[in-house]
Amino acid sequence: MIKLHHLDYSRSHRVLWLLEELGLPYELVRYPRTETFQAPEALKRVHPLGKSPVLEDGELQLSESSAILRYLNQRYGQGRFAPEPGTATWAHHEEWLDFVEASAWPPVLILIFGKRGDVGVLEPRGKPELDRVIGYLSDHLRGKTYIVDDRLTLADIQLSYLGAMVAMAGVLDDYPVFKAYFEGLRQLPGCQRAEAKGGKMLPDKL
Repeated sequence: MIKLHHLDYSRSHRVLWLLEELGLPYELVRYPRTETFQAPEALKRVHPLGKSPVLEDGELQLSESSAILRYLNQRYGQGRFAPEPGTATWAHHEEWLDFVEASAWPPVLILIFGKRGDVGVLEPRGKPELDRVIGYLSDHLRGKTYIVDDRLTLADIQLSYLGAMVAMAGVLDDYPVFKAYFEGLRQLPGCQRAEAKGGKMLPDKL
């Protein structure tokens, strides 16, 4: 049986959501965060980096949420949570999967740590850069329910955690198109089942 090592308030929510969409049996092992919001030492006994998510499927152990999403979709979903490989729509889907961690992550982290006084001279750059990144994303979301096609894909699941980060930073209202998209995703039954089993994606505020 699949086992998911799930750190509360982490990217692991993405994997939990996909498992729910796929309807697969799995074992969920939850790890609460420490008082300083760190991963517990127990996760280092699962993976050398002490990070989450970690998926175990037979002899396979896999980390990194996007890699796990792609694996589960191909292994158990017959690829149905992504467009047909080799098409232009598929290429854009892959682009959005990487966009979250590559383009969008640095500014939202700068903003969050800036609110805590932890980034020094970088702080003034966080919000303007986030405005630019979420503005770009919003241009592609305008008038749409999902980022590609007219159905839920891995890219939407990947983007959902970005929405939770922006909400936690207290600036989601600044981006009405992205806010409507994110709130729509959170109403989907699979996402709600994942939150019921694994907790909320992130705290509501810092």
